[in-house]
Amino acid sequence: MRAVVQRVSRAEVWENGVILGRIGRGFVVLLAVGKDDEESDLDYVFNKVVNVRIFEDELGKMNQSLVEVGGQLLVVSQFTLYGDCRKGRRPSFMDAAPPDKAEAFYERFIERAKQTGIVVSSGRFQSMMDVHLVNSGPVTILLDSKKSF
Repeated sequence: MRAVVQRVSRAEVWENGVILGRIGRGFVVLLAVGKDDEESDLDYVFNKVVNVRIFEDELGKMNQSLVEVGGQLLVVSQFTLYGDCRKGRRPSFMDAAPPDKAEAFYERFIERAKQTGIVVSSGRFQSMMDVHLVNSGPVTILLDSKKSF
């Protein structure tokens, strides 16, 4: 499982001119599921997202997590994080999970976040969306449950 985590001051996701989700201070998480992912991959990425300490404390050090600052999540499915551009000019998506598996993992990620009390918004799986965000910092973190980067 892969995720791009962007610390934001605000963000929203749109589909066909309609807002699907909107958050204030928190993270935009672009989430992709790999074809070989298991529940442990979901656990790894989820725990990193909610516990990574990239919000400033009172001394200005990145030392607080999303949970500690009461941040919000905007989760958007993005299978293109598995795009492999090493050969040719067109990316291969062979390592991305099939849609049924990817959607199930995506929905479980969102449900787990809601169960922790985090305010969660999301996009629509397999939909063409526009994501508008203000990256705070900017701070962007790449996560990969297979630790390939």
